[in-house]
Amino acid sequence: MRNSSRLADFAFMLLAALLGGGSVLLFAAGGAASIVTLQWPEPARLAWDAALSLAFFIQHSGMVRQSFHTFLSRTVPGRNQGVVYAIASGIVLALVALLWQRSGTTLYHLHGIAYWLVLACATAGFALFLWSVLSLRLFDPLGLAPVRAHLRGREPHTQPLTVRGPYRQVRHPIYLSILILFWSTPVLTADRLLLNVLWSAWIVVGTLLEERDLAGRFGDSYRSYQKKVPMLIPWRRPSDK
Repeated sequence: MRNSSRLADFAFMLLAALLGGGSVLLFAAGGAASIVTLQWPEPARLAWDAALSLAFFIQHSGMVRQSFHTFLSRTVPGRNQGVVYAIASGIVLALVALLWQRSGTTLYHLHGIAYWLVLACATAGFALFLWSVLSLRLFDPLGLAPVRAHLRGREPHTQPLTVRGPYRQVRHPIYLSILILFWSTPVLTADRLLLNVLWSAWIVVGTLLEERDLAGRFGDSYRSYQKKVPMLIPWRRPSDK
């Protein structure tokens, strides 16, 4: 029985790595190529893209709610809930990337110095992402840490309140880096504009909801942090604490 439980844990981790990590790479690459091309008018294809985005928003945001964790705990051990979340998110994100319909309408195509300025912004956004991840030290987007700890017979580490590196300028630098990467595109088509607008709005709304969870988790320490450091736009001087 113990061996079967360990095998299940390893299977969960493998699927989370393949589906969770692979889908992010696929999405970042623009889906490589849609596996289905719908011969619909452009407004209908954009509506389809919006529906795909909405499906991901519902899955991604719905599964982080405490009520869903309570429901999931009836059948899935707590240590595996993070990887189940990563697996489900990976499946839906892969479908978004593979079923996304490209638009034939190009709103702008940058050249020359404008192209290089946008490329510099994208590079800065990627650098900010890496800096933010390294500052966390316990970054675990696929939920693997609790499973690894269980397999080693240890208690999982908990992520402390991090106020170092870019977290001294903004409370959510990873989300800021993603927003920068979304909008740092030298070619803007109608479907890319739709993606940028919808996913940027979802990130902002999701950040506001996460703020409530973090305040409940860290209490007065996080509320004090909120007063000193902006949420997404670094308009204040860096915090010393």
